[in-house]
Amino acid sequence: MTALRMPEPDAGVFARRAEIVRRLGEIVPGEGVIADPRGLAPYESDGVTVYAQAPLVVVLPETVEQVSAVLAYCHQEGIKVVPRGAGTSLSGGALPLADGVLMSMMKFNRVLEIDFPNRCAVVQPGVTNLGITRAVEHEGFYYAPDPSSQIACSIGGNVAENSGGVHCLKYGLTTNNVLGVEMVLMDGTVLRIGGKHLDSPGYDLMGLIVGSEGLLGVVTEVTVRILRAPETARAVLVGFESSEAGGQTVADIIAAGIIPGGMEMMDRPAIHAAEDFVHAGYPRDAEALLIVELDGPAAEVSHLIERVAEIARGNGCVHLRVSNSDAERLVFWAGRKAAFPAVGRISPDYLCMDGTIPRKELPHVLARMREMGEHYGLRCANVFHAGDGNLHPLILFDANIPGELDKAEAFGADILRLCVEVGGCLTGEHGVGVEKRDLMPAMFDETDLAHQIRVKCAFDPKQLLNPGKVFPQLHRCAELGRLHVQRGALPHPDIPRF
Repeated sequence: MTALRMPEPDAGVFARRAEIVRRLGEIVPGEGVIADPRGLAPYESDGVTVYAQAPLVVVLPETVEQVSAVLAYCHQEGIKVVPRGAGTSLSGGALPLADGVLMSMMKFNRVLEIDFPNRCAVVQPGVTNLGITRAVEHEGFYYAPDPSSQIACSIGGNVAENSGGVHCLKYGLTTNNVLGVEMVLMDGTVLRIGGKHLDSPGYDLMGLIVGSEGLLGVVTEVTVRILRAPETARAVLVGFESSEAGGQTVADIIAAGIIPGGMEMMDRPAIHAAEDFVHAGYPRDAEALLIVELDGPAAEVSHLIERVAEIARGNGCVHLRVSNSDAERLVFWAGRKAAFPAVGRISPDYLCMDGTIPRKELPHVLARMREMGEHYGLRCANVFHAGDGNLHPLILFDANIPGELDKAEAFGADILRLCVEVGGCLTGEHGVGVEKRDLMPAMFDETDLAHQIRVKCAFDPKQLLNPGKVFPQLHRCAELGRLHVQRGALPHPDIPRF
């Protein structure tokens, strides 16, 4: 496993482990606590398996009261807590701490209410993303955000990372589809923010909570927006001789005022991997593949397909195929949704990056990434949400070859710095976690970061909730006040300083 600087473990907490396990067992009785090494092993990492650490103990609460009691106890005793959903995070957001309690929310797995007249559903955070659609599709509704891991990822994790998906170009990310949450603060306080109503007075706290990566509180209930399934949905599969031509087509479609339900792009390595895995009928001779889905009334969809086809031909497409049935449309998407596991078949290991760029920079960024791949001697397969510029370069490497993991991480860091350089940002939907934490200064200066940490401190003054994530680790709440040096002695001498 790769070395990673995390908060220094508290020896005093280690010394009290038996007492902590006993006390947690009283709060969450039965099978609510896991403390044996074998039982802890499945929780040592999330989807970023290059970072791993067994937690001090795992607790699996089933009620809001138990969550509140566990957090209040840990707050009183100065014990760190890391919340965890399904463990599919691709940024190390649920990486445990050796001296911390890992709180798994997967027993919160019930759909509490479906309100079709108000077009919303109230669910617990352990319900899977796809599970929401399954619960409402019998009435012709669905939940719009659809990350590739939707069959497994939890809505609580989606809220933490502000997850996206292939249909978020038109229908928005998680933040655009969550109406309210119930959450528990580190001191055990239970809050309700938002609800079934469209908007709330005062500060937009929902915008703050969604995407906060488990640093502000533990979400115990989510109210989501559900949408009517469109009357018609058809997909266009377009192949190009270059990624530049594909990127220009994306820009031209948006410039024409067309907002597809989804618009995804893959390069040749990803095309071949997905086709070998799913057999979706992707053109193997194409350097770039664009999947454009149009939805709405049938007449409108037919018209938009003609316009998209015209734009694609104008950019020299070499392959164009339109789905003629819903089954064929789903096959088009099957390859894209399976791209990550498909790439896993052609490389022992890969890192999945997650940067976002302005659409117009797509050809330039793809060319620079090819140059970087040659510099590092590593292959890269590109799969991305072309419509909103969210890139997912998959850097292929073999961790068994000394030095390759280091090269892959350096390659990934250069890609993310490039995203910032061209006017984009470090993450689109996977979050910062530990993976991008030390790159935050590439996008934010110390003043920016200090203001963000002040928000964290307002919710969690002791910095006990998911510490070591998102922010470069040497920042502490105590450092954000005015620094008073008296007789040459710094306050808080135990805190490391920049």
